[in-house]
Amino acid sequence: MNLAPLTLPPSNHRILIIDDNPSIHEDFRKILGPADVSLSKELDVAEASLFGDETDGERPGNFQIDSAFQGQDGLEKVRVAFSEGKPYAVAFVDVRMPPGWDGIETISRIWKEFPDLQIVICTAYSDYSWDEIAKSVGNSDQILVLKKPFDNVEVLQIAHALSKKWQLTQIARKQMEELEALVSQRTVELRAANAQLKGEVAERAAAEEALRRSEERFSKAFHGSPVPMAIQQPNGDGCLDANASFVELLGTSREAVLAGKTSFWLNESTSVTIREELAARHVVRNLAATVVTPSDEKREVLVAAENLELGNSPYHLLILQDITDRVRLENELRQAQKMEAVGRLAAGVAHDFNNILTVILGNTSMQLRNPRLDEKLAASLNHVQTAAERATALTRQLLAYSRKQMIQRRSVALNEVVEQTVAMLRRVIGEHIALDMQLAPDLPPIFADPSNVDQVIMNLALNARDAMPDGGRLTLTTTRVEIDKAYRARNSEAQLGPHICLAVKDTGHGMDTATVARIFDPFFTTKDPGKGTGMGLATVYGALKQHGGWVEVDSAPGRGTTIRTYFPLCPEGHVATVRKSEIALTEVAPTDKITILVVEDEDMLREFVSDALMTVGYRVLSAANGKDALGVWAKHKEKIDLLLTDVVMPESISGRQLAHMLIMDKPELKVIFTSGYSSELFGAEFESEKNHIFLAKPYLPDRLAQTVASHLQSRPAPAVALAVS
Repeated sequence: MNLAPLTLPPSNHRILIIDDNPSIHEDFRKILGPADVSLSKELDVAEASLFGDETDGERPGNFQIDSAFQGQDGLEKVRVAFSEGKPYAVAFVDVRMPPGWDGIETISRIWKEFPDLQIVICTAYSDYSWDEIAKSVGNSDQILVLKKPFDNVEVLQIAHALSKKWQLTQIARKQMEELEALVSQRTVELRAANAQLKGEVAERAAAEEALRRSEERFSKAFHGSPVPMAIQQPNGDGCLDANASFVELLGTSREAVLAGKTSFWLNESTSVTIREELAARHVVRNLAATVVTPSDEKREVLVAAENLELGNSPYHLLILQDITDRVRLENELRQAQKMEAVGRLAAGVAHDFNNILTVILGNTSMQLRNPRLDEKLAASLNHVQTAAERATALTRQLLAYSRKQMIQRRSVALNEVVEQTVAMLRRVIGEHIALDMQLAPDLPPIFADPSNVDQVIMNLALNARDAMPDGGRLTLTTTRVEIDKAYRARNSEAQLGPHICLAVKDTGHGMDTATVARIFDPFFTTKDPGKGTGMGLATVYGALKQHGGWVEVDSAPGRGTTIRTYFPLCPEGHVATVRKSEIALTEVAPTDKITILVVEDEDMLREFVSDALMTVGYRVLSAANGKDALGVWAKHKEKIDLLLTDVVMPESISGRQLAHMLIMDKPELKVIFTSGYSSELFGAEFESEKNHIFLAKPYLPDRLAQTVASHLQSRPAPAVALAVS
């Protein structure tokens, strides 16, 4: 019997969208339809990070999109496509599709007939929990939940990953079917040979020759297969044979595999389960297990097994499928989704808090200037201001974690920053901890915000100090590293190319796996109540991500912790920028001839800003939203010199849109944008123009007055054409 060469199924880029909203179908076609070259290159990198290989030349935009607006229509299209030999690889299914089936019923009906179809549930609601979805359609690894609105690159990555997964599923099934057919045929041949041997002695020679040829074919198929396979003794004491793929997966020698018990690479409970299932049902399919190699490397596998008879002796045929990369990618996807969700929540909380803190800090500051203020009341207001300043620091940490803080990147000599920070650390970590530096010479500069680098080093060092209450050694190390594709295959957050690694190592008590998995979560802490906010490492994580870097943790109970941070190198020829706060300001005497239009939807905040500006002599006009501001502008535009506006406001006109309208009408108008976090409008690295600058909340009256005065004295620039989204 000849083993037919394996023919791989072609790549399947057929996708079905099942959604009652036509605009959703159009969105998917825009995302998955023809793409520009830059996006294609971006997706090449994303796909390489998922599968560890270069792309096969197919670019995003090669997907064939079909539409169905009801679940019944979707099921029929799946049937027709399958009958025509053009099955769909992936389906994106909405949860709510009145008046017909909802998404869960649609999926259940489709999977009853076509279980291979990879499905993504798309919803903007919380109609079903994951447990309810799993109960209705089964806890399948073929389903993902995608929250609306979705990110274009995320949709493309999911489409590529699931279409590739669909293809791999077909390959695995085809291989399994061929192997099952081969084993079945081999068993038939062996029984026929035994029957012949019991027959006439004269036919023995021919029967033996036929058996030899059959064994040769089986051996070639067995040893040449890329699928790990072994023929095992029924009691698990060693193997009769194992192919090279099986030996390679176990990470040991062929001799060790043949002589060793199953328990040396598979835990005893799993081995017992396999033997019991084979005894009861004669077959095992898709049993999840963990293989441990002699070097303690763990590989996640699916085990298939069945009884096999060779030469009248019973054996077990074991077939392993290595799913380590798939499990890792699924875990990374879940972690990324969790961190993104928590980050968005943190940013929203910080934004709202900054509005509140601006009112608190501003009003307390103005009251404290009153020389007739009662001493006891002044002390109370000082306590309020101190508490508000602590809350301000906490919101900055939330913004750092959510990667929405204002940063100004420049060329930074990391070794110098480490040396300066260590000089200060020696005074705060205590004499019971030895502090070492191992700094690589001639390091190229990194591209980062210096204040963020200071914060990263301090947070890591103080966290390490707290892990060594009885003393120990704290070591800071810098090295230059080159990130290649093999490294990135192990860590999808890593970026290719040269980087600078800053490692902070302690000899403390270490952490278990469960703790390591949560250390970057906001407000997670293992310290006693009142001993920490739980934001230190979360801030480190957010700062590194915002700088295009990443963080790695190596820890175990009893052997300390090493946290490695990776920074990108500074681009060649980059000239360091100067922070606006460092520019010397000359005093501008405000007079009642200068009129400022204040636009802020928060009533208390608008009142505080107006009072603060009028206190120093400005004339102030105010509006609660963009629509009202246009009305004020129509009456007073000739005398308005500056617009101070919040970025996000109700009534559909944002601060940026309002500024665009007013500058088009009056090009010399100065604009100050203000917001709870900067990336709402300009992104994390906003560079001010002459006509408009950014003032982050919260701010004190002095800071407000200084910013207004500085901006008013700057020379007018030509009209700025703001891009309005």
